[in-house]
Amino acid sequence: MRKFGLIGKNISYSFSESFFTKKFKIENILNSSYQNFDLAKIEDFKTVTKDSTIKGYNVTIPYKETIIPLLDGLNSKAAQIGAVNTIKITKHGKLKGFNTDYYGFEKSLKPLLESHHKKALILGTGGASKAVSYALERLKIPYILVSRIAKNNIIGYEDITREVLSKYHIIINCTPLGTFPNTESCPNIPYGSINTQHLFYDLIYNPSETEFLKRGKKQGAKTKNGLEMLELQAEKSWKIWNK
Repeated sequence: MRKFGLIGKNISYSFSESFFTKKFKIENILNSSYQNFDLAKIEDFKTVTKDSTIKGYNVTIPYKETIIPLLDGLNSKAAQIGAVNTIKITKHGKLKGFNTDYYGFEKSLKPLLESHHKKALILGTGGASKAVSYALERLKIPYILVSRIAKNNIIGYEDITREVLSKYHIIINCTPLGTFPNTESCPNIPYGSINTQHLFYDLIYNPSETEFLKRGKKQGAKTKNGLEMLELQAEKSWKIWNK
């Protein structure tokens, strides 16, 4: 039996377990299982790794960055990004970190881009935003990070003016605001300044249309949720585990 699992906190809602369980059944992948490892603190990961039948992990909020010191190594892209969402157990029993989030985001964003989508605002500065930043750099799209507290090269939400939104037409929500069950919340931006030139991308997939996306759509913006990104990154994880 080969086991795989998801490392995170408060992850009973998680996409990964249902995705892989379904995949194993549909594709007739035998002797494989996937389970959630809901950890109160990242240090508990050491206990999980004692099971030698586990061959790979996915990593989600809030551990994509704090798990790095507990690994034996990173591939070059994960090292550049500074966040890990996939771990492979090598044939020598070592824990190697990868990032497939950037791949899922980049591949799902590209078909949506139009000629006027030249600059992006990234809402949030956590592990997910690092993968998004890396993908935008690969696509040669300049971006600004937005956080509750402005510092260094990061602006605050109060700095997002009509003028800023007239130049930055891609808005990406990398915060958990709007995730089930707190579906009424959304990032605090001036939605009244959004128009048909804008593209709203939300990494959240549950609900399928967040308050952020609803408000963008109401103003005429093109919208996209995070489900395809998750599916793409999950399939990429599966390839890494089986290399």
